[in-house]
This record gives sequence, structure tokens and C-alpha cells, in this order.
Amino acid sequence: GYAAEMDNPLMAHLISPELQNKKDILFGNMEEIYHFHNRIFLRELENYVEYPELVGRCFLDQMEDFQIYEKYCQNKPRSESLWRQFSDSVFFQECQRKLDHKLSLDSYLLKPVQRITKYQLLLKEMLKYSKNCEGAEDLQEALTSILGILKAVNDSMHQIAITGYDGNLNELGKLLMQGSFSVWTDHKKGHSKVKDLARFKPMQRHLFLHEKAVLFCKKREENGEGYEKAPSYSYKHSLNMAAVGITENVKGDAKKFEIWYNAREEVYIIQAPTPEVKATWVNEIRKVLT
Repeated sequence: GYAAEMDNPLMAHLISPELQNKKDILFGNMEEIYHFHNRIFLRELENYVEYPELVGRCFLDQMEDFQIYEKYCQNKPRSESLWRQFSDSVFFQECQRKLDHKLSLDSYLLKPVQRITKYQLLLKEMLKYSKNCEGAEDLQEALTSILGILKAVNDSMHQIAITGYDGNLNELGKLLMQGSFSVWTDHKKGHSKVKDLARFKPMQRHLFLHEKAVLFCKKREENGEGYEKAPSYSYKHSLNMAAVGITENVKGDAKKFEIWYNAREEVYIIQAPTPEVKATWVNEIRKVLT
């Protein structure tokens, strides 16, 4: 109703020049998602109409294809900012009128984002009623995989908001974790004054743990609607994982751990929001180091 009309020569006069050739930005890979459901996933699901408890297998078989949602979500901020510029254009109004839609296009562009988050609720609900039956293990595995994809989508949404990093983030390997922490520094080199200050006042930092490096960024809240409210992260510095060490316990606080660099030349005391978050990070860092 909208995408095809953007290519319709009879509608061309309603499309402002700045909007022309921007179809890919506005719709992302929605067509790819549509074809995946229409040609593959829906047909697979129909095989399980009589055996809903076995539907976990269907998810597991197609799990790789679900990555297409990550691509869609990564493009979403660009799509939204384009939509905001042109939402009141005559072209969109005319399409909406023809379709007789009560809601405007942006409500539909949000659908894939809503859909990928619904699957996990659905699988959780099915698990509840399939405890001891054949297929329960597949349902559990499918749920775990979908949650993994949601985490990857969420992490990548944060990662694309990093500003000021000179290199190519893709060269740092997979993004494993990201989150906000209080950080104290204690460096051997440097002014004694800096050391004294460092002990008392923590910095708020957003950490991105990649396979090859950990990035320290400063979070900047943006004003605006929807995705515009999404924060951006200005890059401060990074540590190469090959030279990193870790101390799991800092006395007096179950939420703190230490990351140190170059044989304790630089020490970062990191306080997580909860002991559980700390444990998850310490485990992930350990995995990278070993």
C-alpha cells in the first residue's frame, strides 16, 4: 500500500525529491521479513496445527532466518527520522486514504519490532502447558534462542549509537555485553591529586565488551520522540582484551570487580547495579580471557 506506490509513476508528483530513492531507508528489509514468513515460516507452522506442542522444532529449524529482524531493528532509527521529516507529506496522506487505514504508516513500520518481542511471550506461555510432553525440550531451546536474538538486537541498537570511535567496531569481534556502571580509576602513572580524586568520585560509564576489546563510553541522553530518545554513547577509551586482567572480588562490596591493564598499570574498579549483573559480566570476561 505504500512501498509499491513509491514506485508508481502516477504517484511520483506527490513525492518530494528528498524522499525519492529513500524507500530502502524507510522500509528497511521488511520485504525480506514478509517473504520469510509467507514462503517459509507460515508453511512450516501449518505442519504443526495438530501437534502444537512440537512447534519448538519449527522455530529451531528456522532460527538462523530470524537474524533478519536484527537488520530491521538496526535500520529503525534511520527510518523513524525519515518518517518524522515527511510524515505529513501529501503522498503518505493519499496512500492512507486509499487504504482506508485509521493508523498511519509508522504504526505498521513498528510491527516487526513488536513481532520479534512477542515470540518469546508465546513460547513461554506454550512451555507452561507443555511441561511433561514430547517437545518440551525443543520449546525451551527455542525460547532460549529467541531470547538470544532479542539480546543481540538490543545490544546492536546500543552499539550503533556509539560516536567518536575512530576504528571499525566490527574488527573488535562479536559484541558480548553492554551496560552502565560506576567506574573508579587508580593509575600508577599520573598525578597524586588525580589518584586522591579518583578514590571518591566515580564516573558513570557505559561499557561495551567485545571479544577483542572493552570500550568505555559516556552516555548522553537525547531529547526527542521514540528512537530519538535513544541515548548516544561518546567513546572515551578502550582496553585490548589481550592485556586485561580481572579481580572478581573487591572487599566490602559484592557489586564491585576490578579490570586492570598492563600488569596493574591502570586499574578500573567497576560497580555493577546488582551482584547478579556483576556475576554475568565477570563470567563473560573470564570466558574471553581463557
